[in-house]
Amino acid sequence: MSTVVEKQNILVQKFGGTSLSTPEARVHVLRHIKRELAEQVKLVIVVSAMGRSGDPYATDTLLESTVLNGSIPSPRERDLLMGCGEMISAVTLSGILNSEGIASIVLTGAQAGFITDDNFGNARILAVRPDRVSRELESGKVVIVTGFQGQSEAGDLTTLGRGGSDTSATALGAALHADMVDIYTDVNGILTADPRIVEDAKPLAYVSYNEICNMAHQGAKVIHPRAVEIAMQAQVPVRVRSTFGDTEGTLVTQSERFADTPTGVVDRLVTGIAYVNNVTQITVGQQEGVEHLQLKVFQAMAENSISVDFINVTPFGAVYTVFDSEAERALAVLEGMGLQPTGLSGCAKVSVIGGGINGVPGIMARIVAALTGQNIPILQSADSNTTIWVLVKKEDMVQAVRALHSQFQLHL
Repeated sequence: MSTVVEKQNILVQKFGGTSLSTPEARVHVLRHIKRELAEQVKLVIVVSAMGRSGDPYATDTLLESTVLNGSIPSPRERDLLMGCGEMISAVTLSGILNSEGIASIVLTGAQAGFITDDNFGNARILAVRPDRVSRELESGKVVIVTGFQGQSEAGDLTTLGRGGSDTSATALGAALHADMVDIYTDVNGILTADPRIVEDAKPLAYVSYNEICNMAHQGAKVIHPRAVEIAMQAQVPVRVRSTFGDTEGTLVTQSERFADTPTGVVDRLVTGIAYVNNVTQITVGQQEGVEHLQLKVFQAMAENSISVDFINVTPFGAVYTVFDSEAERALAVLEGMGLQPTGLSGCAKVSVIGGGINGVPGIMARIVAALTGQNIPILQSADSNTTIWVLVKKEDMVQAVRALHSQFQLHL
């Protein structure tokens, strides 16, 4: 039996690096903050480091500076450096708010209550204890929290890995029982496909947790899958919005709640098309005299910390993918075991994602028809309840995404 949590009138806003990188962008951030404060909400803001690689305070730039100086910090010290960018963003934003007469306070991840394990560089959140955040909200302040970081039980600063600020925002939203988490980015919500590939990609008004989780895992980079999983577990709605506009963006919530939206139930087979490129297909056929081949193959990959994906196991062997950057090492490991693998580099995984495809006849037929019509060979396929994957050659990826987007009329 689920527990109904009363609304707390708390909103969490997360602003990414591009939203904070220039004075012009920060004007838009201030506008969104003022609009929400006018609605008398208690506001928590989670920030990322300013800008992207090459910008002075971006995380990648800070890391590159150590390499240029000839030093290689330990993982613990590396996390201390990586946490600096968010602190600069937070203090900068607090100064802007204070100059506008808006009382604010900056809290580090540790001060906001993030307790993590000690896996430096990719720490997992063990608990969020937001007592300090709650006290500051009750005193009438806007609370600005440095995203992407926490503190180990030993007291060391830790970072949460790529997409960590998204994860910070939804985890804090869950701990505070927030009414909503707004993820601000440089695109207008979640689209049916990458607009750099599909010109008529369409913004989605509503997406289920499961759908966006699959889209994120399959290459859509608007929100990190870990962040979505936390929001889904806590049933905290998330909006993905543009910093530079005033549209509502995309609401991420339970599919059952779509019925409460102004347009009613969203009845669609396919939600979006995503892709992951630069992967290598590895095939290992059954060999005479080799027992338990499939077990040996995947144990070897695990022992060598090689991530595998798109796995097909049959009595005749195993087919799977690794990133191109890991392919040479993966093949060397297998050959060192006396096996005879083959590798096909330069592939791409294209995914058709939709909560409505489960149990519907003809979806795979339409996928095959769309790709066959463009003379695109399918190298491998697999499916789950909400996703069908096909592996194609990298040079066919763009046309495959466009053909599938058109086949399921996602532009309408």
